Amino acid sequence: MGLANWLTVLRILLVPVFVTLLAYRKPGPAILVFAAAAFTDLLDGWWARRHGLQSRLGAFLDPLADKILLTASFIMLTVLKVIPFWITVVVLSRDAILALGTLLIHMVGARVFPRPTRAGKITTFVQVLTVLVGLVGYYWGVRRVTEPLLWLTAAFTLISGLQYLVQGMRFLNAAQDAEREESHERLYLQ
Repeated sequence: MGLANWLTVLRILLVPVFVTLLAYRKPGPAILVFAAAAFTDLLDGWWARRHGLQSRLGAFLDPLADKILLTASFIMLTVLKVIPFWITVVVLSRDAILALGTLLIHMVGARVFPRPTRAGKITTFVQVLTVLVGLVGYYWGVRRVTEPLLWLTAAFTLISGLQYLVQGMRFLNAAQDAEREESHERLYLQ
């Protein structure tokens, strides 16, 4: 396991620290831990690309670490009433639908090789920005993230969710086409 994957694991390990700090109402240290976790996201990708160390494990762990961090962040900020419940529902629903879709694709025997889309990258950026703005606001005693940022986050979350659903449908269609072709070959050989 290379440095990039270790950085990703570090990001996952920082999540309980971050959640604990927020639970004990320590927004200053929580901001630092969140920023460190976000920095490991940038650093692990840069390191892997620079040294040609992209791996299957990294392709699995990196988005998982992002989801764990952002899910915990949105839930905690909602509990603290820093962000409204509806935006957390939008973010978590998209991720749940995509996880179920991935599971469905695996259940039918297809393989999934999702590629990050531009909208997906922008979504991660605006979600991280929303969390940072919420954390900084919470630190300064302002308990609301601005409505335009929330709507921007919701819009990109929905757009990227739709893009990933379209990608998933392509994987399903490719699996069905391959299965049909295989069954035609078996009939022909008999």
